[in-house]
Amino acid sequence: MDTADETVDRLLDGGLAPGDILVLTTGEEHPWAQHERSFGEESYWRQLTDGEDVFCAHASAAERVGSRSVVVLAVNGGTDAEAAKALPAALAKAGRELIVCGDPERLRALL
Repeated sequence: MDTADETVDRLLDGGLAPGDILVLTTGEEHPWAQHERSFGEESYWRQLTDGEDVFCAHASAAERVGSRSVVVLAVNGGTDAEAAKALPAALAKAGRELIVCGDPERLRALL
């Protein structure tokens, strides 16, 4: 998760707009998503629709999430089958670039 967060920071520092970035996780939800869900599901999903900020979701919700210019996929847990399923789902959501963060050995095995 730390690598994914650092990647998002570099993208923002490089001039990418926050609304162009989607972060998907395969294990535990991103702490930002957990925090935002504490205000209710409607408020959480409205932020996706508003499209003004980086949006974080679990990869299992990828069907509900629209495309963004850049998708950062944090392979931070879940089963190998879940992570393998998340890779093409994340790629389908990435308009310009998909960045995958996780244990390199596990990622090689999944690919």
